[in-house]
Amino acid sequence: MKFIDEAVITVASGRGGSGCISFRREKFIPKGGPDGGNGGKGGDVILRSSSQKRTLYDFTHRELFKAENGAGGQGNLKTGRDGADLVIEIPSGTVVINAETGDVIHDFADSDETCLLAAGGRGGKGNAHFKTSTHQTPRFSQPGEAGLTLRIRLVLKLIADVGIIGLPNAGKSTLLTAISSAKPKIGNYPFTTLTPNLAVVYPRKGEPFIAADIPGLIEGAHHGVGLGIQFLKHIERTRVLIHMIDVSTIDSDNPLREYKTVNAELIQYNPCLREKPQIVVLNKMDQPGGETTAELFRNAIRSKSIYEISAITGQGLDRLITQVVNLLDTADDNREKNPF
Repeated sequence: MKFIDEAVITVASGRGGSGCISFRREKFIPKGGPDGGNGGKGGDVILRSSSQKRTLYDFTHRELFKAENGAGGQGNLKTGRDGADLVIEIPSGTVVINAETGDVIHDFADSDETCLLAAGGRGGKGNAHFKTSTHQTPRFSQPGEAGLTLRIRLVLKLIADVGIIGLPNAGKSTLLTAISSAKPKIGNYPFTTLTPNLAVVYPRKGEPFIAADIPGLIEGAHHGVGLGIQFLKHIERTRVLIHMIDVSTIDSDNPLREYKTVNAELIQYNPCLREKPQIVVLNKMDQPGGETTAELFRNAIRSKSIYEISAITGQGLDRLITQVVNLLDTADDNREKNPF
């Protein structure tokens, strides 16, 4: 299934049924009173997040989603049937935005959340409702209330514990393959990864976690350069970032250039990403000269712990995974102490 993470659709709740104008007509009762029933309520449009949904692909071939109208009232005080509600399932992690105003309607951070998006119209009153002691034969009723039509934008932000970021060809997909059973596309050319890949990682100690391989970021990504603008949003929900750097591409004159480029794009997209725990990883240490350029990087950054690995050979992966688990446990402890 093609990965789709944005869609614009129109939803419409059902119109309420009209009230009925009717008078009682029975044998031996020539002047029966009004007995027109009320109309039924229109159906609601409800969004529900589901862990079974992975993308917004279902919305690429259908733009209008409409709930059922309520049925009209009938004689003999019969109320019309309510219109059936329309429940639309979306992936967990979807943000629902009013396409006209840009306001966020609901953020489905968890599965099995529901949101009433558009309430159905009220059913109209039948003429029996308007009977009074002074007006015993009302010959009018209410029309049903119109439903609500709303144009919305759905934006899916993947929910992963760990996001693997870096410039194109840093080895992100290779790392994901090495630490899980995922088989993302790997190639020796820029933008091999065109969509985020998710995988479950089972460490030797600690709870399993979900890792996401984010397509490569380049300078100007937050303005739409390259593929980054499409996928920066997926980094927002991660708890820990693995920042991968290809040790063979480190500039000896400016060892931190790639590191600063990626971080600058993150911060310019969303300053809050500055606070996210980040593990700096030098990949491809099996390449000739890797240790020399790694030393240049270590001396330039100084204050951070650097993890040196080779995703191809497996060098340093156990130490890296242990650190990821420790950071995730720390994040969980902080969340318990400060749930808000």
